[in-house]
Amino acid sequence: MKHFLWSLIVLLFINSTVVKGQDSTAYQWEVSGKKVQDKVYELTFTTTGNPKWQLYGVNEVISDVPAAELELADSSIQITRPFKETGDNKAFKNPIFDNASFKIYEGKAAFTATVTFTGDVPAKLLGTFRYTYGKGDEFYPLNACAFSVPLEGGVAATNDILVKSFDLKHPVSGCGDENTGGKGMLSIFFLGMLGGFIALFTPCVFPLIPLTVSFFTKQSKDKKKGVSNAIMYGFSIFLIYILLSIPFHLVSGVNPEILNNISTNIWLNITFFLIFVFFAISFFGYFEIGLPSGLANKIDSKSGMSSLGGIFFMAMTLAIVSFSCTGPILGSLLAGTAAEGAWPLTVGLAGFGLALALPFALFAMFPGWLQSLPKAGGWLGSVKVVLGFLELAMAVKFLSNADLVKQWGILKREVFIGIWVIVGICIVLYLLGKIKFPHDSPVKKFSKTRIAFIVLFSAATLYVIPGLTNTHSANLGLISGFPPPLCYSLYKNPVNCEKGIEPLRNDYQEALARAKKENKPVLIDFTGWACVNCRRMEENVWTDEKVGELIKDKFIIVSLYVDERRTLPATQQVDFTTKTGSQKKIITVGDKWATFQSENFDAVAQPQYAIISPDQKILTKTKGYTPSAKEFAQWLECGVDAYKKGQGTASK
Repeated sequence: MKHFLWSLIVLLFINSTVVKGQDSTAYQWEVSGKKVQDKVYELTFTTTGNPKWQLYGVNEVISDVPAAELELADSSIQITRPFKETGDNKAFKNPIFDNASFKIYEGKAAFTATVTFTGDVPAKLLGTFRYTYGKGDEFYPLNACAFSVPLEGGVAATNDILVKSFDLKHPVSGCGDENTGGKGMLSIFFLGMLGGFIALFTPCVFPLIPLTVSFFTKQSKDKKKGVSNAIMYGFSIFLIYILLSIPFHLVSGVNPEILNNISTNIWLNITFFLIFVFFAISFFGYFEIGLPSGLANKIDSKSGMSSLGGIFFMAMTLAIVSFSCTGPILGSLLAGTAAEGAWPLTVGLAGFGLALALPFALFAMFPGWLQSLPKAGGWLGSVKVVLGFLELAMAVKFLSNADLVKQWGILKREVFIGIWVIVGICIVLYLLGKIKFPHDSPVKKFSKTRIAFIVLFSAATLYVIPGLTNTHSANLGLISGFPPPLCYSLYKNPVNCEKGIEPLRNDYQEALARAKKENKPVLIDFTGWACVNCRRMEENVWTDEKVGELIKDKFIIVSLYVDERRTLPATQQVDFTTKTGSQKKIITVGDKWATFQSENFDAVAQPQYAIISPDQKILTKTKGYTPSAKEFAQWLECGVDAYKKGQGTASK
């Protein structure tokens, strides 16, 4: 189970971040296109080979899986198989597959596929060619080579992503946010701290506090040295969790929207759903999930060094040993802030690490406090089980994200809330001793703390129960944004579904056309299907009477979904060169609007709101998540005034 989970996480992370980049270590490919007849083309993939490896023939089938695939972003394009193959080849009996014989190439090779277009032919065709290679008993299937190949007589795509008339630094009016991307850092830090404090009270961490502090105070020559060592130990814990965010900075440096793409990726969300269910089952006591024991032993062997390095490795040992308890909490934090960017991740991890590190430093300074700690016992197991139920509730959110992005309709709002109600009831029954799991100690008496949590979870469950009904009390403002939208309902006519504001969806050009016709500014709403704060704005701010009137009467509003996975027609797919000079493939609707936002408004977080004129001039600074309806209304009014001011300037 342990190896399966980690392999799955690594595989999906690589697939989500690297799959679109051309493979540079195994084979280099040249791709050409040739027109055969009207709307029929041949795509030829040529390689000089690699003396270190053997390339499998593109028509080979290995354990029912083709050795090569041609993936074109537009599913309407027909691909004719088998591919044509040229080059010197020979038979190879693979020991991995019971010595089955396969055709392989060790030198030059060329593979040709015939494609037929049912619609317009693009001037450049984007796609991915996947190939398989290996050597002896080594085997590497379906490696990706992303390509862009020109096609004779194709229709050139219009590049309407970067708007040259936008001047973000000099809007008509200065109202709005100075930096919409930096909001919420403090709340993310405290959210990370909350996760860290919760992790402290798990069976993997709590018993280590007195043990570790006693080690430092007894092994040191004097009290001062013991305190300084313990403080350094706490700082090392803090540093280790910050270092975990470094890979995300490297990834986001390549593509600023990559973290948003990962967080809204359908299959990644489904994978997180499955992983969190596994974590929950582990918390229930049916099995343990941890990092490889060999890694823990190697790190632990370094902790005996009588230096700062030894202290650092002791801290790393704690992080590894406690992973089975901290991993799910840490995973929730990472998944919850991934869309915000790399720095929010760093801030959240810093809060998590600080909360874990503080007790070790404080108890070393004041050893007498150790006597006030509750003794480790059955209550730690209860904490772990309750966290398991909360992991199930969190898992449902990831499945809901995938459902919203694809609009499957399997987790409507009432179904989502119903699952949360069941989870809440189960937590209360468990705390009452009516549900038991392996390794549970008998509940002999109810402590004040247990009673307090019974009351807390009972109240929370009672609060969400009205969400199952088709009444005004089903709004559930306190958890707005976490369940699916009010209109994503099982009921045909949900009473809380506001139909007053109906934005144009993903049709920016139509919004500009209407704005010119009706002489109004355009309100751009950068949003996402899986965006929690976007739903909060729509359900709590847009429904305000003044805000609603302003949006409906004074603006043409268009919602641009950055996580819309619908594929663009082949003639609209482009290789886009960003402001930094990097190349980016625009394949889906979400690719287009995420790039539109980052290139024109220097932001990748949602929601973000922008007010522009019909001739595409920026009227105000942008606005991010604004829970105050009054503040948002003032910004909208400022946008209306800026539009009038701009018109007056233009007439002069």
